[in-house]
Amino acid sequence: MDPEYFQSYEMCWGTLGTVRPFANFHSDLDAMEIQKALEMKDAGTLVRILTNRTNTQRQEIAKAFEEMTHKDLAAALKKALSGELEDLLLELLMPPLQYEAYRLQQAMVGIGTDEETLLEILCTHSGMELQEISAAYKEIYKKDLDKELKGETSGDFYKLLVALLNKDEVPGGVRRDIEALSATLNVKKAEAGPWIDILTSRDSDHLNKVLMGLELDIGQMVDQALEKKFSGDIRLGLKVLVECIQSPEGYLAKRLTATKTPILQGIMVSHSEEDLLCIRTAYLKLTGTSLYTALQKQFKGDHLQALLAICRSED
Repeated sequence: MDPEYFQSYEMCWGTLGTVRPFANFHSDLDAMEIQKALEMKDAGTLVRILTNRTNTQRQEIAKAFEEMTHKDLAAALKKALSGELEDLLLELLMPPLQYEAYRLQQAMVGIGTDEETLLEILCTHSGMELQEISAAYKEIYKKDLDKELKGETSGDFYKLLVALLNKDEVPGGVRRDIEALSATLNVKKAEAGPWIDILTSRDSDHLNKVLMGLELDIGQMVDQALEKKFSGDIRLGLKVLVECIQSPEGYLAKRLTATKTPILQGIMVSHSEEDLLCIRTAYLKLTGTSLYTALQKQFKGDHLQALLAICRSED
């Protein structure tokens, strides 16, 4: 591990991310070293630098690299690398809003839709963040995100996704919300409308009180009730949303147990500067194995070293 990481650790004490500002940062020196590494196809140096800098610092490196070489850093990485390591380092170079827009686009592109990745992003970001991501999506892809969602989904599931995209905090009474949700479970065919309206328009503290109160009223866990009363994509959507309200880090840790590399990389890159430490803790609690150890069982080579650097340490 880079010794100067520990200086940056002290400087940013209190953050829940694993990637912190590099203390002795000089974008021009990094750009020069990256240029040499690209010429030598030295993947180890590329990994060491790009995984030990924040996204803001990576943007400065990319700018310095272009001024120095008159070449785009992302294009240069594509030429020098391949496979999963190329994908990961290119993802690290994307600004955060652009990256989330990219992940949404990838979840909808081609045959089939990755509903759970759509849900993961929409359920774990605030309303303000989602508006910024939506604007980034339109700027990059020249399409409205809500219209893209409509083309990929339908019915109550589409209504849920759009409500999440436009989520806002509206005052409500805890008891009234409990009764409204409970009423939907006492009929033969449950209506998704009240669930969508309430779960996308209250703050997390309020919603946790509602969900705890609802479980006391109905005598079972909310996810069990949703499993019985709903089906298809809307059941998945409501269950994921409830999980994210109750424990977003727990939900993301469960997602990390997936064997699909894009899912794992997406979460690790997205949360590396925000709350990956919390997700690591939840992963250890869920699986009994640290994320750092689990990565070593699944990946190898420079790609493994890059993922370990983002994960940062053993738990």
